Amino acid sequence: MEITHPLTPEDCLVAVMVAVSASDENIRTAELVTIEAIVNHLPVFASYDADRLRRVSQTVFDLFSVEDGLDALFGLIRENLPERLFETAYALACDVAAADGTLREEELRLLEEIRHELEIDRLHAAAIERGARARHTTL
Repeated sequence: MEITHPLTPEDCLVAVMVAVSASDENIRTAELVTIEAIVNHLPVFASYDADRLRRVSQTVFDLFSVEDGLDALFGLIRENLPERLFETAYALACDVAAADGTLREEELRLLEEIRHELEIDRLHAAAIERGARARHTTL
């Protein structure tokens, strides 16, 4: 699949979040609301055109529908996301995975793959995961 437009760093962050949400083939409302809230409120998205969300989401869905699509997605992310934002991408992925209160096996596998592909240090990953768990705990 050929991407006719370059991905911005923000697009890459959105793509990671959408990928986690779509990993179990069931995108939940809580996950979509979390993605939208993140895009609307975090400083890294301050100049992001939220209209790109749909296009980036469709790119992720298209890649997920082809063999080796996940590898292609990670290639695009590594090409277009500055390394200093790799931990940010992982943190956002963890927040989306935790948004509905349940971590499914597919989400856990994809989070593991993201850690590997973005070379997130295991100790840093544990801290990021702990933060996501704390933010999404319910009474």
